[in-house]
Amino acid sequence: MINLSVVEIFIVLGLILMTAYWQKISIGHVKPPLDFLVCKILILSICSLIISIFTLSLARSQDNNQWYKSIFDQSNTDIDKYPTLFPKKPVQFRDLRNSSVPLRSEEMLYRIDKAILYYRKLIAKGGWQIKRGLKLLRQGDDDPAIPSIRKRLVLSRDIPPEDASFYKHSFHFDEQLEMGVKHFQKRHGLRISGKLDRSTRRQIVVTPEERLRQLIINRKRISNHLEDGKINRYILVNTASFQLEAIDQFEVQQYHRVVVGKTDRQTPEINAIIIGLNFFPFWRVPDSVANIDLIPRLLREPDYLDKEHISAVKGHYGGPVLDIKYIDWYNIDTKKIKFRQAPGPWNALGLVRINMPNKEIIYLHDTPMKNLFKQRLRAFSAGCVRVENVLDLVSWIARYEPLLSELGAVNQLISQANMDRIRLKRPEDFDVILTRPLRVFLTYITAWVNDDNSVAFRQDIYGRDGSDNKPYSDIDVEIPFIPNVLSP
Repeated sequence: MINLSVVEIFIVLGLILMTAYWQKISIGHVKPPLDFLVCKILILSICSLIISIFTLSLARSQDNNQWYKSIFDQSNTDIDKYPTLFPKKPVQFRDLRNSSVPLRSEEMLYRIDKAILYYRKLIAKGGWQIKRGLKLLRQGDDDPAIPSIRKRLVLSRDIPPEDASFYKHSFHFDEQLEMGVKHFQKRHGLRISGKLDRSTRRQIVVTPEERLRQLIINRKRISNHLEDGKINRYILVNTASFQLEAIDQFEVQQYHRVVVGKTDRQTPEINAIIIGLNFFPFWRVPDSVANIDLIPRLLREPDYLDKEHISAVKGHYGGPVLDIKYIDWYNIDTKKIKFRQAPGPWNALGLVRINMPNKEIIYLHDTPMKNLFKQRLRAFSAGCVRVENVLDLVSWIARYEPLLSELGAVNQLISQANMDRIRLKRPEDFDVILTRPLRVFLTYITAWVNDDNSVAFRQDIYGRDGSDNKPYSDIDVEIPFIPNVLSP
């Protein structure tokens, strides 16, 4: 259906009125104010304008063939596509690490060694003692627990000692204490509010002994990574902080937020090699996702496959498409029937999959669910890693590839490929094989040291530190909203 704007409708009405006026001139009812030739030229010009408007409107109606363009705008979200999944718009967090020093580096080991030494000295002098059961506190409140909270923030270097000396016995929550709480929240990847909310209280009572143990565990993890030797160009995904860093010449050149596996489908630690890029990918639904998610969904929603452009195929992912009317969903064998989702704006892999062969079948990819990157805790996937601003990362990966090193070359390649897909009327994907493959590390680091020597800690979301400091426990407030959408 073609939709004309108000301006376009007025132009059409103007054309009709001018045509009627011309007819009156031609039969002598009205004296022509202009030369007849001038009137003809004016009418023909307006006709040309109408034809142009018609063509533009027709192009608008065919925007579904240009869906990939919306992916170039990395700020687009899926609130409009899935309005019920997001009752309110999440707040964007400034949670990306801001340093050129990679986590996997000798410099980071040196920084952690200094932090370990400081915590050992701190413990030897008695450390801090914060009782559990703190209540919500904010600036302006008075409470007997505030002196111990202030001392704790001084010892963890969130408040300068000289700033706290005068107020060390005060029960009052002042502006200085609020600034210290904000610094503490920033170091721990929490919502920066300046309030002693439940998430902050949960972290502030962690003992210095537990923090020392966390530093030692993460030092060993980084040290183990360095046993592979010096690598000047690679990608590192830290699932504990929901971040990806791209390193070249031993410096971090890009940071990206990522979505990682849920706590019951954890993203594993992997050392792999990126060998290629798959654009307009088909999503080959893994058997585990089919059994746990897809088939139960089909039993509730028989039209789910059609809505999500998923085909049931025989034997293997490239097999013939089956007529789903004749499939017994209650007794299906996923070894004989596979599921494949066609490329498009609905595809769970978005515009591109980054191929990195590994036995766990884990990969990096785009996603249509971009709003999840605005959540603080981003453990939503079935194990694979979704990357924010993925085309920036793809361009970085391909920067040394023939024909793809120029600025904007990847976008041009995608645009041309999409035109070919429209012309052929087939949902074809295509691959770019890298001539310079690069390493990728999926790791789990819950403690590091920032450039200003402040020590950053993250919650042990997968329990790999052996602690009880998990964000999804009963006493933690910020249980993230997890959408009921099929995804890798």
